Amino acid sequence: MPMTLTEHLEALRACRQCTSMQSLPVTGPAISSRVMLVGQAPGVKEPILQKPFAWTAGKTLFQWFHDACGIDEATFRARVYMAAVCRCFPGKKPRGGDRLPNAEEVHNCSRWLHAEIKILKPALVVPVGKLAIVQFMPYRSLDTLIGQRFDCTYADHTFDLIPLPHPSGASPWPRVEPGKTLLRRALGLIAAHPALLALQSEATMEQEGYRLTT
Repeated sequence: MPMTLTEHLEALRACRQCTSMQSLPVTGPAISSRVMLVGQAPGVKEPILQKPFAWTAGKTLFQWFHDACGIDEATFRARVYMAAVCRCFPGKKPRGGDRLPNAEEVHNCSRWLHAEIKILKPALVVPVGKLAIVQFMPYRSLDTLIGQRFDCTYADHTFDLIPLPHPSGASPWPRVEPGKTLLRRALGLIAAHPALLALQSEATMEQEGYRLTT
């Protein structure tokens, strides 16, 4: 029988394949969602707090979604499946900053993303940052990719891909032109996507149902 999402996450959390990684795998909960967000790799705080985008970059990311889509962090985490290119913290570079996962680590971890696409069959995938974007399409520059929706096929499944820049404060691109305008355009495409609108509708109905029963 095909593996369930819960079984998949149990296997993922038990993975110890990459010996140079500096933490155990970090995952979100088993959210059966038609919307998937794919980050790059956990930072130093995520293994401690045991959730993706748990620190400064996450605050910026969730603010983007709140401002553009009207979705707060709690609703996003409860409704969107959050994946990553690599699931363990790669460690620090000798001169500071997080180390970029190497090609072998990316290859080793790709089986988890591949399996998640097969299990969830998402309608919308949002890759965040260059490392995530290049798993799905050739990378030219943020200026040529952000603010557009692409048809993408990965793991024999076709879906819409709307890339976002990484929300790390290390890059000024989202805060200066043309980045500011292209980021707003990308978030507008995400906000208007049928899969996200359906997610919002489900969340609203659940909230209304809760109010009626309390």
